[in-house]
This record gives sequence, structure tokens and C-alpha cells, in this order.
Amino acid sequence: MTAQYDYLKTDGKPIKAWTKGVPIEDAARRQVENVARLPFIYKHVAVMPDVHFGRGATVGSVIPTKGAIIPAAVGVDIGCGMCAVKTSLTSHDLPETLKPLRSAIEKAVPVGFGDYGDHVPKASEKAWFQRLKQRYDLLQQKYPAVSTKNSPARQLGTLGGGNHFIEVCLDETDAVWVMLHSGSRGVGNRIGQHFIAAAKAEMERLFISLPDRDLAYLVEGSVLFDDYVDAVSWAQGYAHLNRAVMLERVLDVMKTSFKDFTTSDVAVNCHHNYIAQEVHFGDKVWVTRKGAVSAQAGELGIIPGSMGAKSFIVRGKGNAESFCSCSHGAGRKMSRGAAKEHFSLADHAEATAHVECRKDEGVIDETPGAYKDIDAVMAAQSDLVEIVATLRQVVCVKG
Repeated sequence: MTAQYDYLKTDGKPIKAWTKGVPIEDAARRQVENVARLPFIYKHVAVMPDVHFGRGATVGSVIPTKGAIIPAAVGVDIGCGMCAVKTSLTSHDLPETLKPLRSAIEKAVPVGFGDYGDHVPKASEKAWFQRLKQRYDLLQQKYPAVSTKNSPARQLGTLGGGNHFIEVCLDETDAVWVMLHSGSRGVGNRIGQHFIAAAKAEMERLFISLPDRDLAYLVEGSVLFDDYVDAVSWAQGYAHLNRAVMLERVLDVMKTSFKDFTTSDVAVNCHHNYIAQEVHFGDKVWVTRKGAVSAQAGELGIIPGSMGAKSFIVRGKGNAESFCSCSHGAGRKMSRGAAKEHFSLADHAEATAHVECRKDEGVIDETPGAYKDIDAVMAAQSDLVEIVATLRQVVCVKG
């Protein structure tokens, strides 16, 4: 069977890239090659079809390592990922005008830099959040720099800005889904920044020269490594909980508008910026997925398009060569700055005409034309996942 990936040789470990039919910019390729040259890379680096240049490491890359982790490869949006659930509602249950629903969701879930102030979600009172809080208290006692102005409790169940979103979607059967995208918010950002800086300081202390300072790493067995793994684990747990709380609040909003609906057992909550210790090719390794989703055999995942394009619920095929991974979205084909220069408000309004969403200058950098063709991205990874459901947005909330 012919391999679906391109095999790229480097003067380090090879790169296996699922990019057939999808463009990969020169800057992103050089960035992946720098990663492949690191001495602790295991086997090869896997590149997903949504690959594009990123800070620290290439977005859309899967980096397996033995003996070290690169904090900037995980980045500052630790545990960023997706959440989705299918409901018993259909398109026929939706009103002709969806703006009131969008407004109600925006009122119920703080977006951008917003938080809940003193009106923290009830979820923060639950035992599992209290356990998270206890771990965080210990972490900030050891590393005061990870403390945030907005407490984790106040930001629990908040969206953030940028490419984070909440959507109401329809699948091929016209069933209504709720889907959202967010991460570990301000606290995850502070944790990421602190350990990225610590890794760079370690490289200077040890006189280690790197092709890119953002590839600074922490060595397994060191106190910093252990503390980073613990902190990332905490942030990933918080991000998972953040999405679950948000989803619950959005469903509560919908319950006030649509009576007697239920949610199905088809629900997904998955990270796409994170680390995990996994077994691949018979060895226990650290896997950093920077804009990539775990796609173990039978595992459900989410691959969203842009705010005007379709999205997919997928089931992993467990492809060993990709370290059982798939893309985390369509992937940008131009930077945010380039998108703002290239597209007009009229362009954005036309591309999102079928979606109840913001159509102002603040979201031009998220307009569909700034992203790769999601159909080409899916075709390039047909050996990584199978499509379970195809979703199209009817409401999109952005920070």
C-alpha cells in the first residue's frame, strides 16, 4: 500500500507529512526541520495537513520525544481543544431569526478577556474543582509567577478570544449540535510563559546552542521537568473542565428557548495543544501535539473548519505512523495581519452569510478565506480518521 504521507529527509530525524494536496509554507517546513534536528526526537516528526508556522513550534505537528520536553512546543494555550454534543433538536425546532440565541449565549458565557467576577459558576464549588484548586495553590506557592489577576475560579467556563468559539451546528440529518473551542485561559498562559522562560534560562546555563531559542527544552529527571509536567497536567485538567462548564451553560441557555430536548451519548471533549506519555512502536515516549488531536483506533475527535466552513466529528483509525494523531482544524493559510489587509468586511459578510455571527472588523482575521480548504485537509488524512458526522454552523460566538 502506498503511503499517504510525504517522507521528508533532514540532517536529523525524518519528517512524515500528511500534506498531499495541501500547501505547506516554507517557513513552516523550516520550523519542522529545526525540530527534527533535536537529539531527543523519537523516530520521526509527524506533520498534519493543517500545518502552518507557529510560535515555538509548527502548528499541526506531532513531536515524539524521549528524555526531554519543549515547553514552547506546547505553547501558552495549554490544553486548548474542542467539545461537542449532539442534541435531540433538529433544524425545524430553530427559530427563523437566530440573533436572540447568539445574544443569549454571549450573555451567559463571558468572552474575550471577560470573567465571572464575584459570580463564579457553581461548578467551582464542586469537589473536583476544589481538588484542582488545591493543586494550583501548591503550584503558585512554588512558582509565584504563574499567579493570575483573574483567578481560575472566575475564568472557569469562559471562552477567551482569537480563534476560540461557541457554535450551534446542524449535521447531515439536520440534528442540532453544540460545539465549542477553548483552553486553559489566563492561568494556562501564565504557566506556559513561566516554563518557556525557565527552559531558555536552562539552555543558557548549560551553554546549549539551538537553531531556534523557542526550542529550549527541559531534561527528564530534573526538578523543572517534573514541575512542568505537573503544571501542564493541571492546566490540561482545567481546560477540559472549562469546556465542560461552558457546554453546560450553553445547553442551559438553549433549554430556556427549546423545551423538552435531550443530549445524546455522542459527546466529545478533546485537547489539541498538550503533552501525553504514550506507547508507540513499543516504547514509552512523550508526545507533544501542537495543533493535533489524538486519533487512537475508535477514539472520537473534532476537526473544525473556519467560522463559515463545515466541521467534522471523526473516529480515529490508530495510524501508527502519525503517532495515532490527526489535524486539529483547517489550519491558517495566511497570518492574522495578512488576513486583515487582504479581506474586506464585505468579503467576510459574504463568506459568513449563512451564519449568525459577528461581521465586524474585529473578526476579519478569522474570516473563512484566511484558512485552508477543509475538504482538502480531510482528504489528505483519510488514512488517519473516518468521518462520523459533518457539521455546518448556523450560530457562531467569538470573543
